[in-house]
Amino acid sequence: MTDQDYKDCYFRSQDGLSLYYRDYGNESLPGTPILCLAGLTRHSADFHDLALRFSGRHRVLAMDLRGRGNSDYDPDASHYTPATYVNDIGHLLTAANCHQIIVIGTSLGGLLAMVMGAAKPTALRAVVLNDVGPEIDPTGIARIQAYVGKASVPSTMAEAAQAMQQIYGIAFPDLSPEDWMKQAEASYRIGNDGNLSLAYDPAIATTGGDVTKLNLWPYFNSLRSIPLLALRGELSDLLNAKTFFEMQKQNPDMIAVTVKNRGHAPLLDEPDCLLAIDHFIENVEK
Repeated sequence: MTDQDYKDCYFRSQDGLSLYYRDYGNESLPGTPILCLAGLTRHSADFHDLALRFSGRHRVLAMDLRGRGNSDYDPDASHYTPATYVNDIGHLLTAANCHQIIVIGTSLGGLLAMVMGAAKPTALRAVVLNDVGPEIDPTGIARIQAYVGKASVPSTMAEAAQAMQQIYGIAFPDLSPEDWMKQAEASYRIGNDGNLSLAYDPAIATTGGDVTKLNLWPYFNSLRSIPLLALRGELSDLLNAKTFFEMQKQNPDMIAVTVKNRGHAPLLDEPDCLLAIDHFIENVEK
């Protein structure tokens, strides 16, 4: 453990990219290792506070998918697909010597957890899905497609915070100016020239197709035999209430929690989220 509470780690993907993850804790801790997977444009920093919460008992790995954060951008944008990401995750688990994990996945990260349920079920001890399910509301997809890789880059971090509040304010109505600045600092980088740039490859917006037309229920149902906690933001435009209810019908053992006053996606620092995750992991480990 370093002064910054985690180790900066890298591994090589099958096609030679250098991919990054944060490693909190160590292999000797008694709890099942936790793997945190972020949303489409997000990265490992989103999970810092959550990782610290569990790193006294669990080794926590927070990954930057290719094209995000400190991981290499892929020169071939057609590789930005769930199949590639899951392959990368497999290489991470090998590099980190983790054989079974608890996955906490936000949005895209949750979709990858569902794919792992079909492709790598023995690697999953338990799964937390954060505001994502087997049906994606077209309203949320349209909103995301309107800004990913298309928004102009602000000149200052203060402008970035204001821009993020304009885009996401309806989903997080009670965030403070300090909270928005924290979100901006995780979403943009400051270059050596002092200019800001996105903390992700804009090319991720060009791949993936229309996920609203995919049948993801088989992937969700692959988690039936695995302990599952699903979180939904009360104001979410990506995971609607109808789908959330159907998820509970399809998997009666799933623990379902609605997070008040949150859209897509809860930040995982909300009391409702923390209480639910605490209890869920505690019960999984019994």
